[in-house]
Amino acid sequence: MKAESIAAGPISRRSLIKNAAAGALFAGPPASLLPFASAAMAQPANPPAGAEMIMRTIPSSGEAVPAIGLGTFLTFDALPGQPREPLRQVLQTYWEGGARVVDTSPLYGSGEISVGDFAIALGISDRLFISNKIWSTGEYLADESHALRSLELSEARLWRNPIDLMQCHSLVNVDIILPYLRAWKRDGRIRYTGVTHHENIYHPALLSWVERGGIDFIQVNYSIFNRAAEERLFPAAQERGIAVNINMPFEKARLFKLVEGRDPPAFAREFGAETWAAFFLKFVLSHPVVTCVLPATSKPEHAAENIAALRGDLPDQAMRARMIRYMEAIPGFSRISEMPWYPDRRYQGLIGRAQAALRART
Repeated sequence: MKAESIAAGPISRRSLIKNAAAGALFAGPPASLLPFASAAMAQPANPPAGAEMIMRTIPSSGEAVPAIGLGTFLTFDALPGQPREPLRQVLQTYWEGGARVVDTSPLYGSGEISVGDFAIALGISDRLFISNKIWSTGEYLADESHALRSLELSEARLWRNPIDLMQCHSLVNVDIILPYLRAWKRDGRIRYTGVTHHENIYHPALLSWVERGGIDFIQVNYSIFNRAAEERLFPAAQERGIAVNINMPFEKARLFKLVEGRDPPAFAREFGAETWAAFFLKFVLSHPVVTCVLPATSKPEHAAENIAALRGDLPDQAMRARMIRYMEAIPGFSRISEMPWYPDRRYQGLIGRAQAALRART
């Protein structure tokens, strides 16, 4: 779970360390991807033992990051006093498997606090690439106070300054927030700027910000089921040199529900996918525009399956088509979007408690 020509702010000790650790760029993508498209990939200086890690570069800087990171929506949101040891193990498993990008948000309940606490405890805080978000308005038009307070809280919870990537969460107040993100980048408080969403209906809005330029990242939903981002967003991001992070690669666990009781197809072994997690993640990773995919989990055993997909071969264009045909033949595949998020799973954190209270009142 992605040296740099210092895209933002003054050169810091942490930036120099990250530059040295990023390593030299590959001459090109794996042979399995060449028939599909050209992907910028890089070799880390000291990869963990085993097969070569899949790396991608951030177009605006050339900084290299591992192509799988950790998402934390709902999964890292715990009520005060609840056991959190499995979450520490999840982060440790991702880290030891090679992941460096961790994506969180103030919107995610206690997610920032969990990430910050565990990163400090594991001694890896300064070596993570923190992808964070902001969703705020202000007391009046162009008021920075709410956004600045959100940034300060994130810095404290994550114990990080600068924060690597700050994004306007779900395009909330984006016309006002994005200029402040750019100002914070110039001030050295963040290193990269971006915008996010997780619903197809907002793809045209995301596209408009890609086409305007002036951002480093977009984060968008993409999976073997939902490939809408391929149509216009991916080509535009590639043309404009904007990194693409992916949310919902498992469709909020609905893909796993669909294949419950089934083994991955035998042909998946041709690109090293021994589990359904690897099958779904390697499909996403095999699109060369994807910079980093952000699967979330609260279970260490699932974290191990996810991070295993960071190594080995990727499907080429013909194999991707075969994977799609296989999934489309499974009954119910076309109706995944009608299924509830996280089937058979309930996350009882701050968000879950607040949602339950609201349901009781309405």
